[in-house]
Amino acid sequence: MTSSAVTQDTISQATPMAPAIVRPSVRQHSIKVELCTPAIGAELSNISLADAALDPDAIAEIRALWLKHKVLFFRDQVITPMEQQNFAAQFAELEAHPFAASHPEADKLLVFYRNLDPGKPQGFVEKSSRENIWHADVTFRKAPPRGAVLRCELSPETGGDTIWSNMVMAYENLPAAVKQRIDGLYAKHDAEHAFGAQMPIAERHAMAAKNPAAEHPVVLIHPETGEKVLFVNTVFTTHFSNFYNFEDIRYGQDFMPEAHHLLNYLTSQAAIPEYQVRLKWRTNTVAMWDNLLVQHYAVADYGNAPRKMLRATLSGAPLA
Repeated sequence: MTSSAVTQDTISQATPMAPAIVRPSVRQHSIKVELCTPAIGAELSNISLADAALDPDAIAEIRALWLKHKVLFFRDQVITPMEQQNFAAQFAELEAHPFAASHPEADKLLVFYRNLDPGKPQGFVEKSSRENIWHADVTFRKAPPRGAVLRCELSPETGGDTIWSNMVMAYENLPAAVKQRIDGLYAKHDAEHAFGAQMPIAERHAMAAKNPAAEHPVVLIHPETGEKVLFVNTVFTTHFSNFYNFEDIRYGQDFMPEAHHLLNYLTSQAAIPEYQVRLKWRTNTVAMWDNLLVQHYAVADYGNAPRKMLRATLSGAPLA
């Protein structure tokens, strides 16, 4: 080689290379995924939600698992209310509940409590009418919540489980004739139906005026997965809004039982055990679910035992 020859080594020595840009990762190990049932749910471990909020790759992985399994569980998450709120905010904008106060340290967290000392921070008092019934959250809005991140701060020694049901599977297993009948149907979802009976009449009317009933498709197409979802629930769904073609019937009232029985049949699908997963809460357990894909049921079997939960609600978009 002559003295005028230039090699790659010569270039490297003459012109120092810029240091490689390495994005820091807060994870030292990959997320471990354990399926809960064949139908729904996965428990994720080897991950801190406080750290995950700072790691876009972790958030992307959790999001994919969330859409696939519909509800995710995380154990032993020793995090602050603000860290819970920050984690939830990575998936969507957060919204407050229309009828309840927020947590004093995290303004987008809703506090659910039962049997606590009255001097403790207040929130949404859980009552039997808001437990032990299948529902999706706040479907009376034109844009129902997309999902929720719920953390247990205090749990009973036994009891107080929550159950989730896969409403994609509920739709898929309907008889073909029922699928054909509900194709194109819409239903009304009404806050007054759920909360009005517990309010004085003037307050009830004000609540109804502020929160008018919304109309949603009975068979919802999920905006991300494209799955068909059975989207009616016992708490908020009152009736079908386009069940009849009144030009074709003579006695409308004669047909009312058909609509009533069909709606009851559809809302009862959430109660089928093969579609479900059940979580026994422990302190610092977190559950995250897609409010469009599942319904849930809070089991009210823990008597006077204290319980406290913090929920972040993910904002959704109007449903088509």
